[in-house]
Amino acid sequence: MEVIPAIDIRGGRCVRLEQGDYDRETVFHDDPAKVARRWQEAGAKRLHVVDLDGAREGGPRNEGVIRAILGAASVPVQVGGGVRDIAAVQRYLEAGADRVIMGTAAVKDQTTLMNAIVLFRERIVVGVDARDGVVATEGWLDTSAIAATDLVKQLSEMGVARIVYTDILRDATLTGPNFEAIAQLLEAISGLPSPVSVIVAGGLSSIDDLGRLLALGVEGAVVGKAIYTGDIDLTAAIAALKP
Repeated sequence: MEVIPAIDIRGGRCVRLEQGDYDRETVFHDDPAKVARRWQEAGAKRLHVVDLDGAREGGPRNEGVIRAILGAASVPVQVGGGVRDIAAVQRYLEAGADRVIMGTAAVKDQTTLMNAIVLFRERIVVGVDARDGVVATEGWLDTSAIAATDLVKQLSEMGVARIVYTDILRDATLTGPNFEAIAQLLEAISGLPSPVSVIVAGGLSSIDDLGRLLALGVEGAVVGKAIYTGDIDLTAAIAALKP
């Protein structure tokens, strides 16, 4: 299982938002590219970068900062936040991103998502962000009427190979992932004709949490606040999960 450090960007800085609340922000560093190098040196094999301003406003807003991260990192980087059209996907891929994450488009513009899948295949990841099991969009500010499990089934039919599943109410709380919801999601999609790999985010607070996710069979875990506060030592976590 991959342990993937998160670098969330708002106003050009590396921050965390508790439960996705833009009024509950903690700033961890003014230079996200330096943070990227730090996590890479600690042993990260992949980075998870999100443009929070872009997610909220509907288009990339920190593209220059993200390009600096892509230039600083030699490990694969997956980028999301405000990616709502093919042009944005293409710019990030051409800039060096390994994968691009689309979220709101998966609910509100499935034609664009389908086109992205056809063009870029497994380099497209869909962000499935859930609050009480229901998908949220527009930088987590709007709630849809679709259950996360139903959306993932739709995505499988469309050919999506990989999702990042985030439990919003656990994000940046250090209270542990919602293991019950994750297990239910994995059970619901286990028999799908086209398998979907699942990366989990939200609430991770210890190496034990990572071990429980490994046992559930997820592909990866995005770690955010815990590695910034020191609750999880990234190098130790990566070593603990090696086969």
